[in-house]
Amino acid sequence: MRAIVVSTPGDSSALEYAERPDPVPGPGEVLVQVAASGVNFIDVYHRQGRYPLPLPFVPGSEGAGTVIATGDGVTDLVVGDAVGWASVLGSYATRAVIPASMAVSLPRGLSPELAAAVLLQGLTAHYLTHSTYAIRPGDDVLVHAAAGGVGLLLVQIAKLLGARVIGTVSTEAKEKLAREAGADEVLRYANFSEAVREITGAGVHVVYDGVGAATFDGSLAALRPRGMMALYGAASGPVPPFDPQRLNQGGSLFLTRPSLAHYIATREELLGRAGELLGWVASGALKVHISERYPLAEARRAHDDLEARRTTGKLLLVP
Repeated sequence: MRAIVVSTPGDSSALEYAERPDPVPGPGEVLVQVAASGVNFIDVYHRQGRYPLPLPFVPGSEGAGTVIATGDGVTDLVVGDAVGWASVLGSYATRAVIPASMAVSLPRGLSPELAAAVLLQGLTAHYLTHSTYAIRPGDDVLVHAAAGGVGLLLVQIAKLLGARVIGTVSTEAKEKLAREAGADEVLRYANFSEAVREITGAGVHVVYDGVGAATFDGSLAALRPRGMMALYGAASGPVPPFDPQRLNQGGSLFLTRPSLAHYIATREELLGRAGELLGWVASGALKVHISERYPLAEARRAHDDLEARRTTGKLLLVP
């Protein structure tokens, strides 16, 4: 099979397109012919070594395709099933071995590309809006990078739950996408906290922040007393250490740094979230914006575009 391999952490040149032995599924695993792989910032962090992994490794934490072999003990999946997965390493390849416990059967008629484009970011948006801070009708919500892959999904789900949504973006084109997704107000990043307070009066109930260092201070300033900041990523770099007393001074604020793995810790929770998410996609209630499709061999270009913030929505690698 062909795969992207990282032998030494570094910039995008660390992504090598190489021939690898065909994998064989072990007990409790399935072998999947990959139809599409999602490209996510966690892949960049893995490549850079920010989240160290044993070397060498095949990156990619999300994908979809068709089961072509099953290991011992697999009873609920058979050859020919269409499945998707998230938070499983090794998706940047033509074939991938996936734990059966992490494979999600796709609804009939849902394309593998759509599944690969929505599962990791969609499950992230689901747990953020349903569990980290469960949005209630009438809540004011601030979504940073509202035209990005997670951002567009957060905007739509927050609107489905009855929130007023304020988004931040960097360009006019991204503002158009955020508004099309349902954002009630769209701001640029400069002085966004002041603008949020002008719109809401008291500040927002929750900030969903995947940007990190560049927006952290403003995000805290945009919260109302006892508001929640969900810092789920660091696209602009990690947040420096800070004094927790600032949370008290801001109005007994809450700050959390959640991770998807802790919100799909059981198969039941994974299937519950994925079922609702993919149901929305299949019905058309949730729109998935695929920005670019790259051949697997051009993974370097995909990473460069993602890191330079030249894209909106989702990036896919297609074998």
